Order: sequence, then C-alpha cells, then structure tokens
Amino acid sequence: MISITDLAMQYGQKTLFENASLNFDPGKRYGLVGANGSGKSTLLRIISGEELPSKGLVSIPKNLSPGLLKQDHFRYENVKVSDVVLQGNPRLWSAFSEKEQLLAENSDDEESGNRLAHLEVIIAEEDGYAAEAQVEEMLSGLGIGPAYHHGPMKALSGGFKLRVLLGQLLFAKPSLLMLDEPTNHLDIVSIRWLENFLVHEYQGTLIFISHDRNFLNAVSTHTVDIDYQELRLYPGNYDQFLEAKALNESQKQKEIESLERKTAEMQAFVERFRYKATKARQAQSRVKQLEKMEIPEITRSSRIYPKLKFEQERPSGRITLTSRKISKQFAEIQVLNGINFKLERGEKIAVIGPNGIGKSTLLKILLGELESDEGDYEWGYETSISYFAQDHHENLKGRISAYDWLYQFGQQENIGTIRGLLGRVLLSGDEALKSVSSLSGGEAARLLFAKIMLEKRNVLVLDEPTNHLDLEGVEALAQALKDFPGTVIVVSHDRHFVSEVATHVLELTPEGARDFAGSYEEYLEHFGDDYLSRDQALSQTRETKKPSELNGKQRNRKELKKLISKLTRETNLLEETISDQEAQIRNIDLIFSGKDFFKNADNRKIENMQTSKIELEQELKLHMREWETKTHQLEEARTEFEN
Repeated sequence: MISITDLAMQYGQKTLFENASLNFDPGKRYGLVGANGSGKSTLLRIISGEELPSKGLVSIPKNLSPGLLKQDHFRYENVKVSDVVLQGNPRLWSAFSEKEQLLAENSDDEESGNRLAHLEVIIAEEDGYAAEAQVEEMLSGLGIGPAYHHGPMKALSGGFKLRVLLGQLLFAKPSLLMLDEPTNHLDIVSIRWLENFLVHEYQGTLIFISHDRNFLNAVSTHTVDIDYQELRLYPGNYDQFLEAKALNESQKQKEIESLERKTAEMQAFVERFRYKATKARQAQSRVKQLEKMEIPEITRSSRIYPKLKFEQERPSGRITLTSRKISKQFAEIQVLNGINFKLERGEKIAVIGPNGIGKSTLLKILLGELESDEGDYEWGYETSISYFAQDHHENLKGRISAYDWLYQFGQQENIGTIRGLLGRVLLSGDEALKSVSSLSGGEAARLLFAKIMLEKRNVLVLDEPTNHLDLEGVEALAQALKDFPGTVIVVSHDRHFVSEVATHVLELTPEGARDFAGSYEEYLEHFGDDYLSRDQALSQTRETKKPSELNGKQRNRKELKKLISKLTRETNLLEETISDQEAQIRNIDLIFSGKDFFKNADNRKIENMQTSKIELEQELKLHMREWETKTHQLEEARTEFEN
C-alpha cells in the first residue's frame, strides 16, 4: 500500500493542495482529475520521487517498483525498436546482451560455458523466450507494425517513439504504474488496446491522468479529485465521481446555509434582548454560543470553465458546402475515394472513420491547403471559415505575447475587447503577456478559440479540437458549438464530445463515404459501426453470443432471414475492405523494396508512408476480427434458420 500523509505543495504564494492524506491500495486503478494547473502532474512527480513536497510524507514499500513514462526517446535513436521495449526488464536485457556477446566471442573455455549456463537460468526465470513474442504483441497493440519492430527508433516519428517508450514501461510491469495523459499520442485502436491491457492484464497499482472521459470511465476503479486545495478519494469511475461530488457539495452547502440561519437568528435574539433584564442571562448565553460557532470558509474551486461563445457576423446561404466525388491518394495509397456530401446552414457534421482513412486530408482539401486528384467542392453563398488545425502549434511560435498574437487578428478592436476575450479563455492578467511559444497545450488551444470568437465566421472547421483541453474545457466547447447558429465540420476521437455536438455524420470508408443526417447515437442505431467506442473492439476478443441469445428469445423465420441477409452484406463488404487494405499494404511494401527508394525519398514522404502502413495494419487486424465475429454469427443464424 502507498500512503501519503499530511501532504502539501506550494509554489511561491500559490497553494496547490495541503493537509492531504490518503492510501493507494494494490491492484486498484486511480484516475487523477482536476483543472489544468491544479497539481495532478505535480502529485505524480512527488509520488515517483522526482519532486519534493513542501510538506508531508509519501510512503512506498521497499519491495514496490514504481514506473513513470519517460520522455527521453532521443536516447534510443540507434537502438532496435523491440530492444527498447525489452530494456524495460533490465535483468532480462542484461542477460540477453551478455549472452550475445559471449556467443560472438566463440570461446569454449569452462568459465564462459559456466557463465552462459548461468545466463540461461536468468533468461528462464524472466520467461525470456516468451518475452520476445510479448514484445511483438505489445508493439502491434500500440499501433507499430511488424515491419518496424527490428528497425531503429530513428525511423519512427516522435509520436510513435513515445508509443515505444510506453511499451517499455508496460513491459517492465512495475508494481506501481504512473501515466500522465497516456492517450495523447495514441490513435483510437491503440487506446482500445491500452484499456484492455490495463483492465485485464496489468495487476499492480495504477495512478493516471487523462482528459478522455471514456478512458477514465473504462479504466478507473477509484477517482482522486484535486480541488479546493485538497485531495479527495471517491470510489468508482469518473461518471460515478461526478454524481458523488455533486451530492457532497449539495449537502455541504445545505449545512453552511443552516449554520448561517442559526447564527443570524441567535444574533437577532442578542440584539433584541441584550438590554432587557428578564432576558439578559439568555442573551449572554447566546453570545457565548456565537463565539464558539465557526462557519467554514468557502474555498474557491480550482475548476474554472472557459466562457466560449461563437457568433457569426452574418449567416451563410442555405447550402453551406457541396462535395462532389473528391478523391485523393499519396503515392500508391488511396485515402479518399469519391466523397459526396452536402451541408446545410446550421448543421454540425462529425467526420468519422478508421485512422488513416483521410479525415484530416479531407479538411485540408476543403480549405484549399491540398488539391484533390479528382472531384471538386463548392462553398455556398456568403460562407466564411475559421479553422482549428490539429498541428496548430506551427502557428504559435516565437516570443510574441498571447495578447499581441490575438490583437493582430482584430486591430480594429479596442484593448478591452481583446483583454476580455483572453479572460474568457482563462488567459487574464499576466497570463496574457506570456509568449505564445511558452503556452501549454490547453492554453494554446484556448487562445485559438479566442481567435475564432474574434473572427465571427459562419463556418467552423475543427480538427481534433479537444486533444489538449481538460474536461471542463471539453464541456465548455461542446456547449458553445451546440449554441453556435452557424455550420460546424469536426474531426474528433472523443465519443462523448461527438455525441454532444453532431447533428450529422459523415463516415469515410475505403469505398467512399456514408452520409447520414442525424446524431451520432442515431447513426449507431442504424449502422452500429462505432469507431469512437472502445467497447466494440474489446468485445470482439470475447466469446460471441449466438444470435438467439442476443435477442433474449428465439426469433421467427422472417427475422432470421432478415438477419442472414444483413450479415451476408456485412461480411461481403468486410471481405472487400480486407482485400483492399491488403493490396494497399502490398503496394507500400513494393515501394519500400525499390532499389533506391530510401536513398532518394525525402524524410516526410517516408514517414507518411510508414505511418499509413502502420495504421492500415491495425485497421486490417480490427476488420479481420470483425469478419470472424460476423461470419460466426452468420453460421449460427443459418443453422437456426435451417432447424
């Protein structure tokens, strides 16, 4: 058990938390929640020993091995990817390395033989020969395809290098695992894998930070809330915590109000009868009671919601956007295939689909940043566009302050207007004078929302806008988009956010696009392809129920015939998708095998193709599992129909 006792942390005059005491029990999974800057990451560093608290004690048993995700991926540039993960177990890695060296020396003396025998014992004790297969499976689960397992780390992009370091940490199987925003650099398939690993395979104590509400709900057994300068432990996941906290705060408010009423009544009694002889003794008694009574001071919550409100200077015409057969491929990889859809004023469309299918590419084509290979698009009458790019940090460089950066987009506005907008996105006072390059991910995202509020355009194009927001920021953004009278096009992996905002769904597929006029929940009812839910991928690894069990009763022949027809269509479509993805992977391998490809191609092209192949391999694996599940269901339905 890990214990923290009377813990406090201060930076200058700012108190993050104080008088904090709680225990972390073995085998439990604790989600740390709180506003940006409340002290979540600081608490992890204190528990790991990387930072000292202002006061208090952290007690960790000597036999407990802590593990915290490292960020030093450049340390391994020339190391094989699989070896980086193996180094998570230093004892096993050392034994493998020494064994390899002794075998290379080809010495047949007795000392070397004895040493090799001893190393074999260590490797057996650490389950070393199964470890290599475990490493392969772990890397594939994290979205790194087999083609890269035995190549150097320097061949991977920064985001994929961080996945390898996460694999190294998970392979180490520390008895205390600490993760700070582990989903930030993962795609949806890898997030599903990580959830499954943490819930079903990892046996130690987990303490983690995440702004992903679905991930918190899926993984947490307990929630630690950092608010009001204190740490409070709640049993259950994030949604259960919200209910319990709302109840606690309501009860606390009622107690304070009751105490205030009682105090006011006693004070009134004293004032009324202080100088009346018959009541003087009673009045004096009330005075003494008042002196003993203490009304708790109400500490201000550290949770502050940005005040986002998107307005439009003028509305667009009724038809906002028309897309006609847009297609795009990179080298031999087809990412968009004849995309047709139409948007009307006021619609909020979520663009969904598996990773690597071309969602961000479509946005860039519609914005004129890329050219399509085929097809075209047309923006409607009086449309004006604001864009939130996924890689927006490219636009926030240098020493210019947040205030000056925003002012350049509204030089006709007065100081009060610019300051007011910055205050609404929680960049008030000295925060507005910070250089844009020093802003955190959440601060940078909120600054871009201030720019969008300033522009007052009637179309918002948003590519992964929730990536760096805390939970309060995500909630504020969802509400602002729902209230916005204009049109929204959004790409997001956050299911809760998409469910809140979308009134229209565009699903990208290898064959083209499915244009659905309705909410995300309505889309699921019609089609069931939940690209944003982790539950679907996890359930595919469990035993498939018979069709009759799925309905809870025997179906009649008409229902079975309809089900067989539906499953036949779905399996045929999956077979076409699988065949197409296998062909795309073969094309990439063919390009890679070219005699001078790596010599002549620029690094960006190589990285894009590597990323595409990794994502294709992951999606292929997912589609194969789905095909197996539906094939099994089809066989069961046919058997039931024939009987």
